[in-house]
Amino acid sequence: MSSRSKLRGVCSAILCFIFAVGLFAGAVSHYPYAKQFRERPNAAPSASHWLGTDSLGRDLFARLAYGTRVSLLLAPTAALLSTLIAGVFGGLAGLLGGWCQRLILAAADLSMGLPLLFVLLALRALLPLDISPVVSVMATFALLGLLGWPSSLRVVWAATKNLRNSDFLLLARATGCGRWRMIVRHVLPNLRPVLLAQFCISIPLFVLSEATLSMLGLGVMEPLPSWGNLLRGLEDLSAIGANPWRLSPLVLLALVVICFQLILPSQEETA
Repeated sequence: MSSRSKLRGVCSAILCFIFAVGLFAGAVSHYPYAKQFRERPNAAPSASHWLGTDSLGRDLFARLAYGTRVSLLLAPTAALLSTLIAGVFGGLAGLLGGWCQRLILAAADLSMGLPLLFVLLALRALLPLDISPVVSVMATFALLGLLGWPSSLRVVWAATKNLRNSDFLLLARATGCGRWRMIVRHVLPNLRPVLLAQFCISIPLFVLSEATLSMLGLGVMEPLPSWGNLLRGLEDLSAIGANPWRLSPLVLLALVVICFQLILPSQEETA
């Protein structure tokens, strides 16, 4: 086994462990994420509070575990949505060509010309700030999924163009296979490696996008935790100096993004 494969194995194990902690947050944490210990605000780590408490007396480990569930379990959902949109329309553009290709690529170019973060900020700002935490989660990741497809579409379109004149597609056309059926039954299965790579690339992008929105108060709303609104606690530098474990959301976020980047195939492997 090569060192690259070993590194991927280690990164995959780390990601699986973090996913498991988020999935079973209720079992690994002693307290609910919103429970307040008013007599112990900004407490140091202890046997009862492994990472201490925040300024409201809430257990930081419990909030980190539940925040991992929100950030890491919903980001793949948004990535799946954006990858499906890119796969369908990128496959359609590459397969049909002509005016359909020009129209879809023009829409993708227009979307890519607009900074994703500013568009997300503008659209999220249109929603009320006092919406429920559950609705804020759904709105945040739905916006990410619906707006994050253009860059993936370009990759899918280029791969589909190489398949347009392949023998199996010519045979499918000769047998009277419809366009949508051809895309679903023949094109998308052959694009599976490309779509999988785009899906994996999108997950850390959406995790970072959610963290940015939540840090600005426009993502997941309190009291529901996410990595983004946990990072807002880093504004208090004196509290960080007294309890360096407050940096754990930042360390976890950086670790997840690095692991995702390391498990992706290199350019030499995809060539």
